[in-house]
Amino acid sequence: MILRPMRWPDIEAVHAIETSVFEVDPWSAEQFWGELAQPTREYVVAEDAGTIIGYAGAYLLPPDSDVQTIAVAPAARGRGVGRILLEELIAIAVRHDCAQLLLEVRSDNESAIGMYERFGFESISKRRDYYASGVDALIMRLRPLSTASERGGS
Repeated sequence: MILRPMRWPDIEAVHAIETSVFEVDPWSAEQFWGELAQPTREYVVAEDAGTIIGYAGAYLLPPDSDVQTIAVAPAARGRGVGRILLEELIAIAVRHDCAQLLLEVRSDNESAIGMYERFGFESISKRRDYYASGVDALIMRLRPLSTASERGGS
C-alpha cells in the first residue's frame, strides 16, 4: 500500500468509496473538486495494487487544522488503512505548524471514536442531532500535535 496526494483523476474512485461509506449524506463529486481547488486543503489517497482503497483530507490554517474527511473502502477495512491515513493527516498538520487537529465524528461510530481516542484525541463538545435525529456529532481534538514516530510509532 502507498499513500500519495489526491489528484483530480482520483475523484471518481474516491466518490465511489464516499457513497459506499457515507450512505446518508455523501459528498458530491463536485464537493471533492472544490476541496482540491482550495489552497488550505490537503488530501491523500491510499492505493493498493493501483486501486484507491481510502482517502483523507485536512483543512490547514495554522495554528489550527481540521479533519475534513477520512474513509476506507469497506473491502479494505481491518487492515490499518484508517490508522495510516490519520497518521498522515497528523504529519501534514505538523508540517504546516498547526498546534491542534479537530474533527467531527458520528456519536454512534464506535470504531472511529476508539481509533481517535487511541491517537490521543479527546471529546471537547457535542452537536446534538447533527447527523440525524438522535445522532450527535462529537467534536474531538488532538493537542499538542506530534508525528507517529514522536508518539512511539502508534
